[in-house]
Amino acid sequence: MHPLELFKYCPKCGSAAFHVKDEKAKRCEECGFVYYFNSSAATVAFILNEKNELLVCRRAKEPKKGTLDLTGGFIDRFETGEEGVAREVKEETGLEVEEATYLFSLPNTYLYSGFLVHTLDLFFRCKVKDESRLQAMDDVAESFWMPLDKINPEEFGLDSVREGVKRFLKEHKAAK
Repeated sequence: MHPLELFKYCPKCGSAAFHVKDEKAKRCEECGFVYYFNSSAATVAFILNEKNELLVCRRAKEPKKGTLDLTGGFIDRFETGEEGVAREVKEETGLEVEEATYLFSLPNTYLYSGFLVHTLDLFFRCKVKDESRLQAMDDVAESFWMPLDKINPEEFGLDSVREGVKRFLKEHKAAK
């Protein structure tokens, strides 16, 4: 099912005359309002410690509860990607980001409350101030440092994170 099919009424005037315009939008026949279904922005953080180990988390909640993940999450309104990734890292690990450098982006889907959210995940290389303050918080069951040669991307539950980890490891090896 296309996500636009879940929206039955115009969000502007409430009319049921809210019909698919094309694969990206619905249009209200009553008031003319057009709603475009766009991706939500999200962040993912690659954080390496001084031993060149990657900060890895275990998901505490669905989707993909119990699988490996990286810190990150949805960007709030009026936040930059850098602000969003820093906030998510702090909320999930207690660590304070002092530098966030954009690396690349990947599209993803994320099932939330029974609704398939389309996201554009922005991947950042983050440096943190004090690694000793690491703790699992928010929707993270466990946080730990993992040597890069022990990482198996297939253990990461979210598609874009799995692909991002593969790309990061490949680029990290090439840089050596």
